Amino acid sequence: MDLDEFRRRLADVVAITPTPFTADDEIDVAAFERVVRRMVDGGVRVLTVNGNTGEFYPLSPAERRTVVELTAAAAADEALLVAGVGFDTATAIEAAHHARDQGAHAVMVHQPVHPYVSRAGWIGYHRKIATAAPDLAVIPYVRDARIEAEDFTVLADACPNVLAVKYAVPNPARFGAVARAAGLGRFTWIAGLAELSAPGYAAVGAAGFTSGLVSVAPHLSLRMQEALVAKDFPAAMEVWDSIRDFEHLRLADSSADNVSVVKEALHQIGHGRADVRPPASRLDVPAREKVAEILAAWGVR
Repeated sequence: MDLDEFRRRLADVVAITPTPFTADDEIDVAAFERVVRRMVDGGVRVLTVNGNTGEFYPLSPAERRTVVELTAAAAADEALLVAGVGFDTATAIEAAHHARDQGAHAVMVHQPVHPYVSRAGWIGYHRKIATAAPDLAVIPYVRDARIEAEDFTVLADACPNVLAVKYAVPNPARFGAVARAAGLGRFTWIAGLAELSAPGYAAVGAAGFTSGLVSVAPHLSLRMQEALVAKDFPAAMEVWDSIRDFEHLRLADSSADNVSVVKEALHQIGHGRADVRPPASRLDVPAREKVAEILAAWGVR
């Protein structure tokens, strides 16, 4: 697959796969495979495993490898497979090589886990990973508003496989300025804050968006993307209205329940337990009841 084909295929709903656990706090393989197939059979064509909705940080290295292998097998070449990598550069590179060997097409590089990040250091971190995996597309996951347009261009000049950006700074005006200066055509810009932010970011240059909700209701996320591609913002906002309460539950208390809401919804429709690992926690009873009301309104069972 050439670089232009990668860019084109990443301009879509980028699903983040959740990680169901058993009662013994192990990966629930059967539930995981069902959730992946639910998305692929529902029309999802880009899957990111080991994203934040997949509880990347609480997973062990062995578990992160396992979910890559499970996703690759369950998706059966029907979707573009993106693997989240991160931590120190050696760990990220090792994970990238493992993902490549399992058939992954790209890696999403999580924001550097370090209290002190300079712009030059940010470039250096991604450059080491991208240089070590030249046969994979590389997607920086950006949550730092200090990263400038020129930082993306310097990185991509050195590493042509850096061809997309997951931008998760909650400021669409800032995003639009950065994306336009770095090049709307040079990178596939992915809105990294899910459906509630997708219309605003699409209006200023995003070609796709990430989603955890899509594991629960693929038709809603795909309907929004179809509307955004057609620049039919009224239709996109109809979906926005229907998913607003669900996403607000995820955003409450500084996104403390971001993953918990998704896993509770999946649990209620028969796809695994609702358990999450610390430092997250399971929803309280009123929030669970609210999830049930939303699922009933969507007609999702």
